[in-house]
Amino acid sequence: MIGPRGFRITLTWKLFLSHFIVVMAAGVVLGAVAYLRIPTALQHHVARMQAIVGADQGLADDLRRSFIAAQGQILTVAGIAALLATVIVGTFVAWRVVGPIRKLTAASRQIAGGEYRELVSVTGNDELAELARSFNRMAAALDKTEQRRVELIGNLAHELKTPLTTIRSVMEGLIDGVLPAETETFLDVQRETLRLQRLTEELQELSAAEAGELPLRLEKMNPGLLVRRAVDRLEPQFHDKAVQLHVDLDDSLPSVSVDGERMLQVLINLLGNAVQYTESGGSVTVGCHPDGNGNVEFFVADSGIGLTSQEITRVFERFYRVEKSRARSRGGSGIGLTIAAHIVRAHGGTIHAESEGPGMGSRFFFILPTVINP
Repeated sequence: MIGPRGFRITLTWKLFLSHFIVVMAAGVVLGAVAYLRIPTALQHHVARMQAIVGADQGLADDLRRSFIAAQGQILTVAGIAALLATVIVGTFVAWRVVGPIRKLTAASRQIAGGEYRELVSVTGNDELAELARSFNRMAAALDKTEQRRVELIGNLAHELKTPLTTIRSVMEGLIDGVLPAETETFLDVQRETLRLQRLTEELQELSAAEAGELPLRLEKMNPGLLVRRAVDRLEPQFHDKAVQLHVDLDDSLPSVSVDGERMLQVLINLLGNAVQYTESGGSVTVGCHPDGNGNVEFFVADSGIGLTSQEITRVFERFYRVEKSRARSRGGSGIGLTIAAHIVRAHGGTIHAESEGPGMGSRFFFILPTVINP
């Protein structure tokens, strides 16, 4: 707040002036009450004194003057004491209130400059302490978001760089005559071009999913039929890798209202991840059953490499892959699970992952509400 002639009225002065105004208001009320009530009280006490010592008018006037003088002295001393108390208490309270706020202001400036790890010390359990704790939680969340953003840019750059480098190398080899201009050479370029195209399409789909703009064509479907379609689509991959694929379906399943193609995309993604992260000789089980709460639970369980507790919390993040080396033999672009999670949530469902640890396999499951028959 800017006062007259550009004087800036700080919060410290506001708090001090608020205490001063309260004391002044109390003083005015005290003086007004004393002014209105003293004559009546004085008259009453003088009448009692006259009854005791006799009707001496001089003595009565002397009593009045002494009482009024004593009253003035008492009110003056009380006013000075109240003013000093206002200065001391007001300064202390202002310091206690403004100090943490100034720390929050300094920390917020650090965050505005990109330093997200500037935390505020928290003491006490009052509202200011709770504000400081909330500020620290916000700073931690912003720091985590910034780390993910940097990681996202690095992963995206890697995803784009690899096929572009391959295409460039092949084209330079063709120009220099090192590589023969044969069909197989051009097929290599085509494969990398298709890989770039798929990545672009996945990014577009991810953008639409995160914006809540995924188009859904809902229809009443049997959950078991969705599982069968996904199994039929990926069964050859399991056969080629010598990974056993088991299907576990209940005999009687309630219908769900879903976009069939979108939900098939989710199941194919989960099954594809399972076969990629399961070694030959392992097994994968896919199925669905009622969860006992009026919903249907779909699941994909594998005997693969498993997940750590940290990986479980991050596995649905953009571009996150369990395979840290980014080897192309395992894992895709790291977008599939993120899109799958958005598709499930768009259907009003939830999706989770669980694992007992590295080497203990993983279980991905999502829950969808059933269709309530009228």
